Amino acid sequence: MTNKLDVVTFGEPMAMFYANETGPLHEVTSFSKALAGAETNVATGLSRLGLSAGLVTQLGQDTFGRFIAQALQQEKIDTESVYFTNEAPTGMLLKSKVEEGDPEVEYFRKNSAASKLSLEHFDEDYFSSARHLHVTGISPALSESCHSFALHAMKFMRDKGRTISFDPNLRPKLWPDTPTMAHAINDLSAYCDWFLPGIGEGKILTGYTEPHDIAAFYMERGVKVVVIKMGAEGAYYKTAGEEGMVKGFKVEQVVDTVGAGDGFAVGVISGLLDGLSLTEAVQRGNAVGALAVMSPGDSDGLPSREQLKAFMQEHK
Repeated sequence: MTNKLDVVTFGEPMAMFYANETGPLHEVTSFSKALAGAETNVATGLSRLGLSAGLVTQLGQDTFGRFIAQALQQEKIDTESVYFTNEAPTGMLLKSKVEEGDPEVEYFRKNSAASKLSLEHFDEDYFSSARHLHVTGISPALSESCHSFALHAMKFMRDKGRTISFDPNLRPKLWPDTPTMAHAINDLSAYCDWFLPGIGEGKILTGYTEPHDIAAFYMERGVKVVVIKMGAEGAYYKTAGEEGMVKGFKVEQVVDTVGAGDGFAVGVISGLLDGLSLTEAVQRGNAVGALAVMSPGDSDGLPSREQLKAFMQEHK
């Protein structure tokens, strides 16, 4: 079973209804349905780039659950460890359409099927079959059992000598308070190799304002590579032996900022797994992130290898 998968991840995929017209969500009459969820976006992006990705989750035995399972399979994401339950519903969300800025998002995920993921669902053989684990800070926020699952998965993969990436993906509404959130995320960060925060997240988590200081904070905890998203500027990276900035790509029109960080993670993870240098991998992350913000759905802009290559050549 060795390396059946390039990447395994886990979390909560959701059915997303995004508005087809601008205005407050309660006034919108027409929505389009799509697949959503940070971990799902990453798995989708990696799959489109030709890597084999598996998602571990639990769905409800309902329409949304069936929709998500089908959508994952259409994206060629491995669903061997997707579980179903009659005890809880599948999560969903509504997202507004905006001309500029961040959209309004409303979640319906409390006590969802995915939030009841627990160590009972941890299949050692399945995780062992992947050469890399990707984790977000959303999963451990969903419930105590999901937090335990995340910690166990990271420790297990670390013991197996696999690489681990961690995107904090902060969702303050899912945590009791900011100090609890920061403490939990920073504790988990000690088990990852590649830490991928945004600059705003780094400030919240560490109290530092400069990328260098934020990166040093995590490297003291044992993280090998810290890459900090700096918005339109690009991204800052630091390892024990190098640090620098990689310029961002010019985006003609920002359609939807949701999913940009997930696109960035897709680029960095795929680049490092492909054997690119860290600078090249971060550049790829910037490119996929740029493509992601130019499309309305969470994953509409995630490119194929050919589309990514064409975009990067065009924007040299």
